[in-house]
Amino acid sequence: MTNGVSTAIAPSWRLAVSRVAALLFNRYTFFLLGVYAYSLVVNLAGGLGGVTVFHEDGRIGFKKEYLELTLLFYLYCYANLILRPSRWQAWLAAVPLLLAYLGQDIYFLMYSNVFRMSELAMVPELLGVLSPLMLALLVVCVVLPLGYFVWSINWRRQVTVVAGILPLVLLIGAAEYFPKQYLAVYSRIGREIPFWSDAVSAENNGRFMMLLYREAERQTAKATTATFRDRGRYDEQARSLGAWVQEHGNGRNVHLVVLESFVDPTLFAKAKYSRDPHHPDFRRLAAGRLGLSVSPVAAGQTSQAEFELLCGVPAFQELAGMEFNNFTGAPAHCLPGTLGLAGYRTMAANAYKPAFFNTPNAYRGIGFEDMFFPREYTGDDSSYLSTGDTSTEMGYMFDGTLYAQNLAYVTPLIKNPQGPPLFNYLLTVYGHFPHVIDEHKRPRVVRMLSSFKDPQLERAANQFFHRSAAVATYVDGLLAIDPESLIILVSDHVPPGQYGRKSYRKLAYLNNRADNVHYNRILVIDRGKAKKYATVHHYDVPAMILNTLTDGAYCRERSCAFTANRFVDDRRDRHEDYMRLMAHASE
Repeated sequence: MTNGVSTAIAPSWRLAVSRVAALLFNRYTFFLLGVYAYSLVVNLAGGLGGVTVFHEDGRIGFKKEYLELTLLFYLYCYANLILRPSRWQAWLAAVPLLLAYLGQDIYFLMYSNVFRMSELAMVPELLGVLSPLMLALLVVCVVLPLGYFVWSINWRRQVTVVAGILPLVLLIGAAEYFPKQYLAVYSRIGREIPFWSDAVSAENNGRFMMLLYREAERQTAKATTATFRDRGRYDEQARSLGAWVQEHGNGRNVHLVVLESFVDPTLFAKAKYSRDPHHPDFRRLAAGRLGLSVSPVAAGQTSQAEFELLCGVPAFQELAGMEFNNFTGAPAHCLPGTLGLAGYRTMAANAYKPAFFNTPNAYRGIGFEDMFFPREYTGDDSSYLSTGDTSTEMGYMFDGTLYAQNLAYVTPLIKNPQGPPLFNYLLTVYGHFPHVIDEHKRPRVVRMLSSFKDPQLERAANQFFHRSAAVATYVDGLLAIDPESLIILVSDHVPPGQYGRKSYRKLAYLNNRADNVHYNRILVIDRGKAKKYATVHHYDVPAMILNTLTDGAYCRERSCAFTANRFVDDRRDRHEDYMRLMAHASE
């Protein structure tokens, strides 16, 4: 009898164990464990945190991203339901989620910005600058796996496919079409969303949840701009400022040069080089007065830097991933527009393709009277710009080529005593990653000797040497014909580097100060002499220019921190100015 009972109990025990094991050790449990492991690895690589977090004392903790985990679990279950059964089903179901996470994290590691849904519009532009090797990797690592996933869907289960996706459709629809209600609900159930950091917000709430939250914010902002739209009053204020600048101005010419990824190699505290990456002529020009300016972006998105440098307001990204994409050509009254109303001739010379970043519409709205792009990209023979032979350097026009052509064009304009003063704006492209350099044209003169080496940053250092020489030659040429001019040279953003943020951390860029990858070099040449300010923001540059042109009157009537050599983060104070500008730029 005892044996009979034992015999009866044994199968029951084994059944219970098997059921517990099935509950604990299955694809869904391993998926959640994989999410935690992924978060840990990405965090260790210097990327976004997530469900795992490192405390200051070195401990590893867990964040309570209940909403994000719920969404991920639902999507994984849905993928398993719609796929045809196979030995790879459990792995294949995770592929779209993994790629979606990887895409956001790689984007952050490269650009130090959190991806937003509106930036999907930039994908064609991104594809346009990728090398053939990168495009091939994209096909192999993204297109083929996603293609296989779609092929593996059991399309006969139409009800399951359609019904299962409805919760996600409703969630996205709420963010898109009922944004105020979405934000109100999320503010009660979500975790902290600090205005000062997209990264912390994403770490607190999850990548997918913040994608939706930021999209709801954008939709709300689009509706809100209507309340800031008053064309008559807006134009009158612009005319009034233009007249004031003309009355108080000294009529000096202004040359503003924005340099693509002009990162100073000497700012990497742990990097050592075979020689000084600064060309001696550039050292002489800078005279130890190179300053720092904070860009809204890192590693890419040049138009965001342009927006701040030309419009004088922070790039909040509330209406689009890139503000330029919202410009229609309607007057937005930025610095060029103000100077145009003050009697200046305003011109822009852009070394790259006009199709990028909606540039023609943006430049027109900003107030440029003349726009010049290389003839090779436009077919416009009236443009004075030509790239020349760029076949060995990814098609990127060398800075010196741009400077020489610009100098030849503006020289007769500057020498004409009857002509208007000039606002001469230049945007370079040569320093764009992956920093391909033709060593026959520009020999490799700088070698990185530090224990940690970044091949891209080493190439960027060599480009910096030759580019800094070209800058010095250009400025010397300008001063020879225009000694009273104001010349400002500023980097748009730092380059991504071979290993993204890891490179900047390992090489101790600016001694790893907070937000270090947003700091860029700026050089101000005022009447032939370098002038150093305290650290400024890119959006402070228009005020610096207007203040110089009015011999300090502009900042005597307004508060300008840079005149007192103070660095002030006043982004939130300028939010209303941003909304007014964007409301009229997008008309």
